[in-house]
Amino acid sequence: MADCEHSWGEDGFCEICGLAEAPSAPPPAPEPARARECPVCGAPLDDRFCEDCGADSLATPPPRQTAPPLEQPVPAPPAPARTAGTWSVVVSADRKYYESVKADGGPDADSIMFPPYCPDRHFELHGEQVSIGRRSATRGIQPDIDLTGPPEDPGVSRLHALLVAQPDGGWAIVDINSANGTTLNHRRDTLKPNTPRSLEDGDRIHIGAWTTITLHAD
Repeated sequence: MADCEHSWGEDGFCEICGLAEAPSAPPPAPEPARARECPVCGAPLDDRFCEDCGADSLATPPPRQTAPPLEQPVPAPPAPARTAGTWSVVVSADRKYYESVKADGGPDADSIMFPPYCPDRHFELHGEQVSIGRRSATRGIQPDIDLTGPPEDPGVSRLHALLVAQPDGGWAIVDINSANGTTLNHRRDTLKPNTPRSLEDGDRIHIGAWTTITLHAD
């Protein structure tokens, strides 16, 4: 057959020789888009700012980091555990404290007498706080350390003070704005009301006219 110049018809065949037109090669597949990376930490980048490290991808990149910066939170130090063991107090009539109250004077000082007999009373300390005072049925007051007599110290308020447990296992004393105040270890200055004062083994708490409460670590 003579050479054909191939005049392709609409049906894909040469109108002169009838040869079918060779199919055209498909266009090459586009290269997959390259994933963007943060210029600072290398994390996948979907927007201008990196979601991992916050870097601006349009800014001049700083030196590449080997790993994303992580904020390491500093844990709060644990509260000191309360030490094992028990604490108790001994309530007694204190002649030395009574004499200091008499020496300071006051409208009722002369009328209050030191009790001729007052056995010591012992109380173990439990829980978070221990109230000190004199019970009153009419007012619904039931202190944990009840100093109701006989003999009864009239200088002790119905709710006089609190012993408050401390995180380190010790105790503190808080005067609850009592009428006659609270002192420690035969000092003359009274404690500031509603303010805890830390105590140590053997400390003596003075309330009323002759009552002393001595703290013991058993």
